[in-house]
Amino acid sequence: MVTAVGVDPGTRSMDIFGFDDETGEVIIDLAIPRVEVTKDPQIVLDAIREIDRDIDAIIGPSGYGLPMVKASEATDAKINAATFITKADAEKRLNIVGLRELMFLMKKSSLNIWFSPGVIHLPTVPEHRKVNRIDMGTADKVFTAVSGIKDQAERYDIDYSRTSFIILEIGFGYTAALGVVKGKIVDGVGGTTGGLGYMGMGGMDGELAYALANTIHDFSKLMFFTGGAVSVSLIDPHKVSIEEFIGLARGSEQNPTVKLAYSAMLESIIKDAYLLLSSVRKPKELLLSGRFTRIDAFVQDVTSILQDHLGELGINAEIRTLKRTGGTVKEAAEGAAIIANGIAGGRYERLIENMELRKSSGGVFSHIYLDTAVKERIEETFAR
Repeated sequence: MVTAVGVDPGTRSMDIFGFDDETGEVIIDLAIPRVEVTKDPQIVLDAIREIDRDIDAIIGPSGYGLPMVKASEATDAKINAATFITKADAEKRLNIVGLRELMFLMKKSSLNIWFSPGVIHLPTVPEHRKVNRIDMGTADKVFTAVSGIKDQAERYDIDYSRTSFIILEIGFGYTAALGVVKGKIVDGVGGTTGGLGYMGMGGMDGELAYALANTIHDFSKLMFFTGGAVSVSLIDPHKVSIEEFIGLARGSEQNPTVKLAYSAMLESIIKDAYLLLSSVRKPKELLLSGRFTRIDAFVQDVTSILQDHLGELGINAEIRTLKRTGGTVKEAAEGAAIIANGIAGGRYERLIENMELRKSSGGVFSHIYLDTAVKERIEETFAR
């Protein structure tokens, strides 16, 4: 019997999920508002310690990721690189600051906590796909892919090594996509490199980046949470729910700016899928995950447009939402717990071994091909 817990650092909430692999019992299914974690990261560890049983392994949140390592053995430099921000952003106490502080608390903890890789660290992703990339999918996107492998293998009663899909995660902050072939992640489009998301603009036009860098004195990561559907539609995401946003876009009296934002968001999802079709030629399925996929109307719209496009390409892949076990947390938290289970030698050990997560290596800046002096300056600035 193995009890395992995973922690997913979502934009809106930090989700904690745990289960007993012998009975299938869910031992924790908790979403903590991210703003509360930023105020006091200790509350995450407190929630885990309140679980009334011994825990064999925990997968903690790790930002852009680290090669698989026990939290107690992670270097300060690796943690800083996985959560890299400027001093000015640290002083603003962005959410990533709370994440970094939580990682350092986990490093000092007596619990068996591990930090896991992002897509950029995986040996299953060919080197040529990593060129000049950092965000091919953060560690929590890897969590979601793990949930997808488990789900597809169980649904079709096939070995983990026979799973094949593109998973599209549509969250409150970003939209991202990962490609899986033979139960291994082979490619990824991160939230800051792909299409427009709900909050974030996705991949930034290089000319826009140049204009911003020479206009704004303090270029903050807060900029990555703007320019998305929320900015286009001119709505306040703290006052208008995503359900209301979708309703305004689909309603008979359509709001033009909301309609524009929704159309851009839907087409971005299609384009992310198209990008990954170059790496996953014959996906068995296209899986949908993330906060938006809890809304039936949204799933209907995404499914319809994906079916139209894939049908024209002659791709016969089922499109469905990823199955969730938890009632509160998102799919990524479940995937993190599955990794923890595998690390502890539980029933999902073979799934983790097939993914080659233990063979992860390198750092978030390892694949930058710029002048040596520039690369060294990046390392000195963010990975000390």
